[in-house]
Amino acid sequence: MAIEDLQPYQRIVQDVKDQVRLGRLQASDKLGSTRELAERYGVAPGTVQRALAELRKEGVVYSHQGRGSFIRESAADAVADPTSLAIKRLEEKVDELSERLERLEAGEGRRS
Repeated sequence: MAIEDLQPYQRIVQDVKDQVRLGRLQASDKLGSTRELAERYGVAPGTVQRALAELRKEGVVYSHQGRGSFIRESAADAVADPTSLAIKRLEEKVDELSERLERLEAGEGRRS
């Protein structure tokens, strides 16, 4: 689905997620106020509120009454595509297995 086919609130959601994915928004970064975001995206404040509710539901942002909305620590995982997550898990497993192999080889060297 092209971005033009999305509802205005969905475009905001997609944009924030893209910015997190690209590293432009990182953990604890504050998003603009509802008014600022409405002006930036050219939408009504209610549309921004709907987008923020969706981003909270997806675990990308958290909000504090009177302080604003912030990017979650786990946002990068929430927006990562399944292929990237699978690759990351495989890399972690390879690292773990490499460490185990090094320990085994070091133990055999002492027995010789």
